[in-house]
Amino acid sequence: MPEERALEAVVREDGVIEDLWTAEPPAPLPAADGLFSVSPEAAHLNHGSFGAVPVPVQRAQERLRAEHELDPDGFFADLPARIAAARALIAAELGTDPDRLALLTNVTEATAIALDSIPLAPGDRILVTDHGYGAVTQAVARKAAETGAELVVAALPLDAPDEHAVREAVLAAVDARTTVAVLDQLTSPTARLVAGPALLAELRARGVTTVVDGAHAPGMLPAPAEPDADFWFGNLHKWAFAPRATGVLAVRSEWTGRVRPLALSWEHDKGFPGNVEWRGTCDYTPWLAAPAGFGLLRELGPAAVAGHNAALAAYGQRVLAERAGLPPLPATPGVWMRAVRLPAGRCEVEAEAKALMAEVWRRLRTRIAVRPWAGGGVLRVSAQLYNRPGEYERLADGLAELLK
Repeated sequence: MPEERALEAVVREDGVIEDLWTAEPPAPLPAADGLFSVSPEAAHLNHGSFGAVPVPVQRAQERLRAEHELDPDGFFADLPARIAAARALIAAELGTDPDRLALLTNVTEATAIALDSIPLAPGDRILVTDHGYGAVTQAVARKAAETGAELVVAALPLDAPDEHAVREAVLAAVDARTTVAVLDQLTSPTARLVAGPALLAELRARGVTTVVDGAHAPGMLPAPAEPDADFWFGNLHKWAFAPRATGVLAVRSEWTGRVRPLALSWEHDKGFPGNVEWRGTCDYTPWLAAPAGFGLLRELGPAAVAGHNAALAAYGQRVLAERAGLPPLPATPGVWMRAVRLPAGRCEVEAEAKALMAEVWRRLRTRIAVRPWAGGGVLRVSAQLYNRPGEYERLADGLAELLK
């Protein structure tokens, strides 16, 4: 069978997932019952894109909004201090210094701030990979065009067997003109670790400024904020149970004085991080409620949540391989997302990927993520406490019919 041949290749080349055939679904966590308000009439297997806010965190934000409307002037007057307090709590959860951490809306905004803070000149080279998030790569391309820098795309093989192979592929694209590397901590389409400590240390030794997209790290990785990155940013609404839109930007101390906010504000003269956080009459309640998300994660038990989600994601990948014949892509241990390859000729361009997602929703009532890729698109599934094994089984059976 074609799916057996695909799995044999993964077993032979990638020891990380040689247990794929035996991946079993975990037992649901009883404490998670009723924790989310996602519709039970659909399968939400795409938590990695937009997340789902737990009900207790929704209520915490609702209380903050009600407080805001009781006395808008007083609420705004107290906001800088309250944001700083929330930032301190979040920094402790991320394992970083609150003085070099700023709260933002998402990684898209953080990317713009980082790129605007790094001096670039004609002839400089900015390195990205072909596994990077599209909006981030587009921002880098625009910055390169504005400054005369050159965009260099490192190709990472989809079947790269381990972190070492990925690191070697990135370093092979670095030369004396490489000034900046914009890399994913965990890639969005393929759920692979790229910007690990070893790679970042080697890039720093070569004088390369590193910008790390850690969109999926908070809540999932034990110590998400990578200290060796010059700029690191992540989203809290994906895996850390925070409301949307809550993101963070961590900056090494030698860069904090050079951070350029996207807009001037009344907090500008106070410097980083307040100069990038304050944006007038915006809704800051997601940031103030974000510590409640981390509190809930601690209450549930981070190890229990991680064990459940990683096992369920592995099981989802298994049934997609077994029942739909989709070759599994190498996986990073402990990650709560898994990816499989679609057949050659399917979803090789963006329009086809969107069409398949829409068709899966229409016919199977299931949310998934599909990214275009030459030679066959990449389908990613996520796992969260509200997901159940049967949802992946129904998706696999439905895809087997859909892809005929």
